[in-house]
Amino acid sequence: MEPIQPVNDDLFFMQAALKEAARAAEAGEVPVGAVVVADRKIIARGYNQVERLKDPTAHAELLAITAAANYLNSKYLPNCTLYVTLEPCVMCSGALYWSQIKRLVFGASDPKRGYQTLTNAALHPRTTVEPHILAKESNQLLICFFKKLRNTIL
Repeated sequence: MEPIQPVNDDLFFMQAALKEAARAAEAGEVPVGAVVVADRKIIARGYNQVERLKDPTAHAELLAITAAANYLNSKYLPNCTLYVTLEPCVMCSGALYWSQIKRLVFGASDPKRGYQTLTNAALHPRTTVEPHILAKESNQLLICFFKKLRNTIL
């Protein structure tokens, strides 16, 4: 069995996902960012683009998974880790299941829409999960974004 990546790697790659989330916020999107890593190298990036693309499926995770699959020329990602700033929703967890991603690392939990609200079985049985990496920073991006949005609307 391969050793899990060290926590320092998790912090490094989650910081890259946070940069993607900041790009989303700058574009007026819900600040969620993701990166896919293979062999300790970022092979794909994504941030929410639902508003820009007028596409309810344009979540950071899905865009990153698609980019990684294209990069590897494979529909499966069994040697990859997805780093995402927010717990994936049920739709995204389905995509993670079908991609057979090896590992999921996420920041903030999503008690309203996260996949764990239904079941942990939403992920492939071989996928390991490391929650709450840089959760405070991920949450802060979301809180600031929605606070700014509320103040703009009022």
